[in-house]
Amino acid sequence: MLLDALLSDDAAGAAAADAWALIEALYPLCRSLTGDGVRQTLDCIGARIPLVRTEVPSGTPACDWEIPREWNIRDAWIADLGPGGDGHRVVDFRAHNLHVMGYSVPVRRTMTLDELQPHLHSLPDHPDWIPYRTSYYREQWGFCLRHRDRERLGPGPYEVVIDADLAPGHLSYAESVIPGESDDEVLVYTHTCHPSLANDNLSGIAVAVELARALHQAPTKPRLTWRFIFGPGTIGSLAWLSRNEERLGRVRAGLVLGLLGDPGVLHYKHSRRGDTLTDRAAAHVLRGTDAHAPAKLLDFEPYGYDERQFCSPGFDLAVGRLTRSPNSTYAEYHTSADDLSLIRPAQLAAALQTLARLASVLDANRTPLNLSPKGEPRLGKRGLYGSVGGGAPGAFEHALLWVLNQADGSRDLLAIAERARLPFEQVEQAASALERAGLLRTVEPAVPEDLDSRKKGPLP
Repeated sequence: MLLDALLSDDAAGAAAADAWALIEALYPLCRSLTGDGVRQTLDCIGARIPLVRTEVPSGTPACDWEIPREWNIRDAWIADLGPGGDGHRVVDFRAHNLHVMGYSVPVRRTMTLDELQPHLHSLPDHPDWIPYRTSYYREQWGFCLRHRDRERLGPGPYEVVIDADLAPGHLSYAESVIPGESDDEVLVYTHTCHPSLANDNLSGIAVAVELARALHQAPTKPRLTWRFIFGPGTIGSLAWLSRNEERLGRVRAGLVLGLLGDPGVLHYKHSRRGDTLTDRAAAHVLRGTDAHAPAKLLDFEPYGYDERQFCSPGFDLAVGRLTRSPNSTYAEYHTSADDLSLIRPAQLAAALQTLARLASVLDANRTPLNLSPKGEPRLGKRGLYGSVGGGAPGAFEHALLWVLNQADGSRDLLAIAERARLPFEQVEQAASALERAGLLRTVEPAVPEDLDSRKKGPLP
């Protein structure tokens, strides 16, 4: 299998340690939809895997959207100028970059507390956490703070400063491509737009990097081409889709990755169609995860991360999503409590092992055709069957018989594994042996009507 090396506990643990180191390096950076924090993040990723970066100018159409202006922030604070305040910063961007609402317009004013209150955001139910808030497409400004600190604020006045730029610039995304024997592709997308939030989504970024690195370093070339995309949520996937429509007919499978470091169990969210190769492979693989903490399969819904863009009806790609706790379902989500203490290296390692097996299944799956279909071919003379009869076939011989029986050109290996109730790896090994013996060959599967109508132009 393609990523066998990542399946061992030692290898997955080492990859998880590298993922953790990347998370630690990226955590202090202030990311948003655009800006230097995103570019610094891509620089760190590019030091680990090959990347090709794309800069899309502000104002460029992206489906029904357009690329926003670029936002960069240097500093921000609220300083108490009231009696006894002495200009002390009661809210300080340098202390935590969640203190400023993302995409806040520049401001420099002196205000009373009553004037300031409409621009403040806090969490009464979690008074020691800072909320994460943004305003990407409506010009406004705001500060986020601990509710306990908000309740201590005096009447003011306050010096209020957001030293930021919101001006024409670019949106940055980057791709890492592992060429395969085929131009058909598997997409992996993970969002880069969140500031200091460890699980959402530094865990997704770091796991995607390690998976891509393992594919780049694999001893054999993958059967399919693998394309990893690192870009902001929603507008990033829309920008990529609008610039790559000519290649979408070659997308055979895809995953959106995120939230993979928290203590929750793995959750796979189906694609819009619900029965794609990605959906079938994920169901097969996730059934083999920890019996004490079984993974969960979720139906598709048009809310979540970038899977909803890839699965919009005009694209309808075979893209599902893998997370641990889904978005909005854990208390720390979009707060300062989503910090490094929430991430478990063991969870990263287990996610990597699951993804390694899932990637191997997606890449190795193919549709076989039995070249000697009239009766069972004689396997013994080809060295594929035991020389002593009378007993039941072994596991490998059993898999050989299943593959030969089902390989009529209408079923892929994953369907055969499901029908036979055998692990995919066993079925794939049997198919490979039969191919080497000249008893089997791979045929092109029937292309679904919705994909058949798409343009399959040359890849750039």
